[in-house]
Amino acid sequence: MEQKKKRILIVEDEKDIAEIIDYNIKKQGYDTDVAYDGEQGYAFAISGRYDLILLDVMLPKMDGFEICRRVRERLDTPIIMLTAREEERDKITGLELGADDYMTKPFSLGELLSRIKANIRRYSGESVVRTAESDAASEDEIVKIDDLEINCSRYSVKKGGVEISLSKQQYELLAFLAKNRGKKFRQEDLLEQVWGYDDYYGDLRTVDVTIARLRKQIEDNPSEPRFIKNKRGVGYYME
Repeated sequence: MEQKKKRILIVEDEKDIAEIIDYNIKKQGYDTDVAYDGEQGYAFAISGRYDLILLDVMLPKMDGFEICRRVRERLDTPIIMLTAREEERDKITGLELGADDYMTKPFSLGELLSRIKANIRRYSGESVVRTAESDAASEDEIVKIDDLEINCSRYSVKKGGVEISLSKQQYELLAFLAKNRGKKFRQEDLLEQVWGYDDYYGDLRTVDVTIARLRKQIEDNPSEPRFIKNKRGVGYYME
């Protein structure tokens, strides 16, 4: 039986850039749709037909930040933001709104394709969160740390008995650190083992912002975390 092609939505108002991206993605065996403004892009995105969304920030009719925010209220589809801006604030905003990653133009097509592949693999369940010693995980494994409970079969997290809504990426990061309690991981390690990126690809800031978002969800006081900690120069860890 022939495997169904993965579908990617490209939301980009600069047609020459959209055409280059579209051509190269199709060469890799993906199906694509292209939207040239924010309203059309949002309408396509919420259809749920896509395995990944490439989303430009500066768009007519509705900007990429607003699309990301609205999509995240309904879907967990991976989103990679594309931006021509260099301001750190813009990158952080996209990640805080729920984007999985961002790329600053101009970017290499090789790097883009690598990130697309890694995000689709993670989203579709082709890759799983790994412990440092083993890639195997019990289907009904539940990890408990104080009042935090991580159900690895349901991909759910409870704190004090109340379920917390996490994105798939936030869940995988939390589960990885929980299963490897006491071990410290550099940002590069987490990009490789949780995001699925090669060492060469991925902005280290992505890790920091995702952990900051996660702390807001699970910590009583994110500025003084008791679950996810960071030892300067060594890495992130859970005690």
